[in-house]
Amino acid sequence: MATLTKRELVVRISSETDLVQHQVFDVIQRTLDHITAALARGDSVELRNFGILEVRLTKPRVGRNPNQPGSSFVIPERATVKFKAGKVMRQKVSELAAVLKRGAS
Repeated sequence: MATLTKRELVVRISSETDLVQHQVFDVIQRTLDHITAALARGDSVELRNFGILEVRLTKPRVGRNPNQPGSSFVIPERATVKFKAGKVMRQKVSELAAVLKRGAS
């Protein structure tokens, strides 16, 4: 499976909309900057039919180094971003599961 990069996204949107790539890149970058700023403030970001991004606080836990069996250390709590897929995305990705199963057989 391939990875869709920001650059490829810019090229695709530019060709579909007849906008200059520089303009498309600017819009995408500003969108990502606003999403990042909202998450940094602790706000949730809801993109209908795509998903929800929200900041969650992880609990502190004990970590162990497999290379040093006797040692353990505390991993402190921290803020992380959780993504919950929207209905449309979940449906499209679940269709892919059936295709991947058939391809593996």
